Parts: sequence; C-alpha cells; structure tokens
Amino acid sequence: MSEKTLTQKEAVAKKERSSRGFRREMEGAIEGEKLTVVNITRTAKVVKGGKRFSFRALVVVGDCNGKVGVSIGKANQVQLAIQKAASHARKHMIKFPLVNDTIPHEITGRFGTGQVWMKPAAPGTGVIAGSGVRAVLEASGIKNVLTKNIGSSNPFNMVYATCEALEGLRSKEDIARMRGKTGDAKDAPAPQAPAAN
Repeated sequence: MSEKTLTQKEAVAKKERSSRGFRREMEGAIEGEKLTVVNITRTAKVVKGGKRFSFRALVVVGDCNGKVGVSIGKANQVQLAIQKAASHARKHMIKFPLVNDTIPHEITGRFGTGQVWMKPAAPGTGVIAGSGVRAVLEASGIKNVLTKNIGSSNPFNMVYATCEALEGLRSKEDIARMRGKTGDAKDAPAPQAPAAN
C-alpha cells in the first residue's frame, strides 16, 4: 500500500473526527429548536472482572422564544445519553416572560451551592455569561443580559440555578394580576393630600 493512500485515509479519518462533535450536538434537534450539550462525563462502576463505563450528558433544549428545558441523561453510549436527556428536557420545559430580548427584572437563582445573578441589559450588550449559563440563555432566546456566577462553578449547579432564576421571572402584567389590579399604574387616582385644619 502506497504512502499516498495512507495519507488520504488519515485525512478522511481526521475530517470525520473533526465533524463528529458538531453532529453529536445537533442530532435530535427539531426544526426551530436549539439543542446544546453542556457537559459529558464518563463514569465507571467497579464490578467483578473490571470496570463498567457509562456516560452522563447534560443537555439544554430551547425554542429561542421564552421556553427552555434542561436534563441529564445516562446511558452506555454517548449518543443514547444525549437523546435521553433531550427527550426529558423537551417534556419538562419552563416558560418565562421576555421583554425586548432581555429579562424583565433583576433576579438571583439558587440550586445547591450554585448561585447565578442576572440583570436586564440594554440592546446591543449581548449575553455576558459563562459557558453553562450562556447555553441556557441562548437556547431560551435572551440576547441581552448581564450575569455573574456567585457560588459553585460546577456546570450542573450553574445550569439548574439559571433555570431556577428564569422560572422566578414575572412580567408587569403578572404582578398586577396577582395584586388584583386590572388597569395600569398611570390610570390609578393620585393620592390626595390631607386636608389642612
């Protein structure tokens, strides 16, 4: 076998390896949906005769319009773990209000030892966030936001803390409905000064 043939085979193998990650990330995504694999961990169970390996995948799925879901999938193969996680994330999506491509108010989300602080940002700011938090925010359709990771840097805690924060967001209309007010604050009568004696 010639040296040129070996080089061609190596080039094809290298090309397949480089595109494998992209295929893995996008496989199983439905049209109009963003699917991101945040973390893949290999776990080992020691059994009689050696070790049994399995994989754990943390996946974020969103419709880029105020809905996002996060889940963990476990399987003996990476692809099966991602598919399981994506399927579970779609079934347990949360919905939250968006105001001009940002969040309506400042909020802090907590999960375990992880804390994520988020604040609305002006148009053109972009998503200022770390990798795990960014995956959730981009999948949910937020384009301008400021965030800060206060607690643990564990990607699982960060992602779930971000989801807790998004779930706690309330729009102006939701707050008015909870307080039993139907009209805007502008329509409310102005408070009268006490009468002078």
